[in-house]
Amino acid sequence: MTSLQPVRGTHDLLPDDSRHFRHIADSARAVAQRYGYEEIATPIFEFTEVFKRTLGDTSDIVTKEMYSFEDKGGDEITLRPEGTAGVARALISGGLSQNLPLKYFYYGPMFRYERPQKGRLRQFHQIGTELLGVPEPLGDVEIIALGAAILTDLDVYSHTTLELNTLGNSKSRAAYRKVLVEYFQDHRESLSEDSLDRLERNPLRILDSKNPKDREVVAGAPEFRDSLDAESSDFFATVLSGLDALDIGYVRNSRLVRGLDYYCHTAFEYTTEALGAQGAVLAGGRYDGLVGLMGGPQTAGVGWAAGVERLSVLIDEPPTSTRPIAIIPIGEEAQIFALRLSNDLRREGFTIELGYRGNLKRRLSRANKLNARIAIILGADELEQDAATIRDFDSGEQRLVKLVELKDQLARYG
Repeated sequence: MTSLQPVRGTHDLLPDDSRHFRHIADSARAVAQRYGYEEIATPIFEFTEVFKRTLGDTSDIVTKEMYSFEDKGGDEITLRPEGTAGVARALISGGLSQNLPLKYFYYGPMFRYERPQKGRLRQFHQIGTELLGVPEPLGDVEIIALGAAILTDLDVYSHTTLELNTLGNSKSRAAYRKVLVEYFQDHRESLSEDSLDRLERNPLRILDSKNPKDREVVAGAPEFRDSLDAESSDFFATVLSGLDALDIGYVRNSRLVRGLDYYCHTAFEYTTEALGAQGAVLAGGRYDGLVGLMGGPQTAGVGWAAGVERLSVLIDEPPTSTRPIAIIPIGEEAQIFALRLSNDLRREGFTIELGYRGNLKRRLSRANKLNARIAIILGADELEQDAATIRDFDSGEQRLVKLVELKDQLARYG
């Protein structure tokens, strides 16, 4: 019989991994709360149409990467490949547009069928934020600043570079698309097969190509800034001045784009060289056309998402959890007493590890491996004196403490 293994592109979150993930999510949640962002959790799966509408029938995610299936009721269902679509759907189905502006933070697993590599899995986790109902450029500044604050709290910010670009309004985008298509048509013979396909479906995505042949062609392509109208230029200038006011450094990347038409104005990424080719740590942009495309009211939106697996590679060892107190009973009578004592102390807020078996030496050894702060030893002699022996693992000190004084004595170990 073949030994069971996790499905390719998935992994178990063992306690050390879970501690890293919890630290990232808790830190991000706390910072987002200070910015006024409330937590939202959408279902892990949605009707497939939610993602086809938002990601486009011709995008790589929809055509190659989505986990889609027909459920027992005959509905087409997809495991969510990203978080924004679900939040936009919740805005529409929940009738939340009357409460704009809305500020949301989310954390959870996403699913994409792609080649597993460092920091990228088929089941992966993201933190993300969405700001809905704020068309002003200061919304972009706030969402970028929130990303910077979270990366700073995780001690990652100094290892990243903020890259950003403007996609302009719909008029500017259409003008740029026209000149870009004309340029790539003149260089068709030098484009890869994938880029030739994108030229018909989604020409802006050619700018993202990693193919060396495509990169040579892209180097000479017209830049978005040359197609911007006055409104688009003024919008981006306000974003840049806001970032300057907050001392958030940035690098303008004229090749940073989003291929879907509902994206506009600011596109940005915090990137790092510590992850190899997968350099984006946190990425986002403005998507004013998304909710309207999904059938809801025209609603401004801007947000970002960050991969938790990637952040986990970058962060230092997170703070350790509370060191437990080990209770070690010796003898059957002490076992029952220790069970009750453990329960009482846990109700008082103490973290208790109760020894189940073995002699005193083995139980002390296990407590030490668990990084226990102290051990409470309960044997016949202790119970006879209504007392317990406390052993301090850090100092090696051992002393007898009356049971009535035990809780007060434990408080000193925090």
